[in-house]
Amino acid sequence: MSFVVVYDANVLYRAPLRDLLLRLAGTRQFQARWTDRILDEAFENLARNRPDLDRTRLLRTRRLICEAVPDCLITGREPLAAGLTLPDVDDCHVLAAAIRAGAQVIVTFNLDDFPANALEPFGVEAQHPDEFVLNVIDLDPGAVVNVCRDQRAALQKPPQTLLEFLDTLEG
Repeated sequence: MSFVVVYDANVLYRAPLRDLLLRLAGTRQFQARWTDRILDEAFENLARNRPDLDRTRLLRTRRLICEAVPDCLITGREPLAAGLTLPDVDDCHVLAAAIRAGAQVIVTFNLDDFPANALEPFGVEAQHPDEFVLNVIDLDPGAVVNVCRDQRAALQKPPQTLLEFLDTLEG
């Protein structure tokens, strides 16, 4: 598998989208990767914004995320981050992770923080999750349909229609 993507913290924050992206990674159309720092950011924000969520369950979710995708954690990117320039210096670690992993795509909502001119020298592109999912549909429409069907079926209270299910994925 040569197509590698890095999921930014903001796409791992909301459970429905996180679940979809992890399930898509399970189709083996691409290799999804991230770092402990990316997970720290996602789960620290989740704990801060949702104090009603049990910390033990959040830690369990974090562990399960890593178990769901083999070889997902990127290490050794720290030295690269210091030499990178992005509009938000706090995002340099994400680009460094992408470079270290040999990723072609960073999946993020923050496209302005990853301008094409800063990413192009490294062969990396930032994609909004909508664009990324559409690209995965182009690779294997049937696999994406099966993933969505399975995700909807796994819900305790599944939406009545597929359109209602797709609405849950919107941020």
